[in-house]
Amino acid sequence: MTNEPVVTYEVTGAVARIRLNRPEYRNAQNSAMTYALDDAFQKATDDDNVAVIVLSGNGDHFSAGHDIGTPGRDVDVEFERRAVIHWTHVDKEGGDLRYAREAEVYMGMCRRWREVPKPVIAMVHGACIAGGLMLAWTCDFIVASDDAFFSDPVVRMGIPGVEYFAHPWVMNPRAAKEFLFTGDRFTATRAQELGMVNQVVPRADLEETVLAMAGRIAQMPRFGLALTKKAVNQAEDLQGLRAGMDSVFGLHHFAHAHNAEVSSDSLGGLDAKGMAAKNKAAQDKDGA
Repeated sequence: MTNEPVVTYEVTGAVARIRLNRPEYRNAQNSAMTYALDDAFQKATDDDNVAVIVLSGNGDHFSAGHDIGTPGRDVDVEFERRAVIHWTHVDKEGGDLRYAREAEVYMGMCRRWREVPKPVIAMVHGACIAGGLMLAWTCDFIVASDDAFFSDPVVRMGIPGVEYFAHPWVMNPRAAKEFLFTGDRFTATRAQELGMVNQVVPRADLEETVLAMAGRIAQMPRFGLALTKKAVNQAEDLQGLRAGMDSVFGLHHFAHAHNAEVSSDSLGGLDAKGMAAKNKAAQDKDGA
């Protein structure tokens, strides 16, 4: 483990750059990263000189998802809770532990970041898997490099998708079923065709494209942007996003409880290495 910050933050002109910074683990998200991200989003929100926020990942990938197996996994560590009013998960058991932690660290934080009143652009390259999707989906739009790919393979664990269940809204319902039922990777081009990604550009042009877009947006009135973002978010909620997500969150935890009863743990016996092996085997079979 290194002493590097798990999230980096800098401001260039009117743009705040927030970068996931666990490249040795493909930017897998532990709780420390979650709360560091929250600090960065709050800092950018409070800075009147920041007009637009860009979220990206250091290293070869945007994010490979939640940390389910690195040396920095901190599931039993208590942090100051910010997203929901609930008791700590630390020293709890079973569903009490899982629900309390995931309501705060996963679902609650993503909903909190979706409401950041400034435009947020996800700059995605390489892997954007499971929990990585949740981070990208909280952003207002996604610009991806042509080498980016997207997947939510957690159905392999018997779990109906990640906690922030936006799948039927960021793409159409039939595509969402394909995405989940197969666990397949969707290329950036396929994701754009389905409406999940706004633009796909060559990897070498990704940063320049995103920063140019951020610069154009930064010229718009700040309050007008905030109201427009709120308007579109409210429209999504009226289309059932928030209520649907709440209902699926219950199914998600029912799946965890089922796994805990019939297998070795709430993840169906699949740690990070096990999940990677399952995904690779499926890809190899498809390519055979």
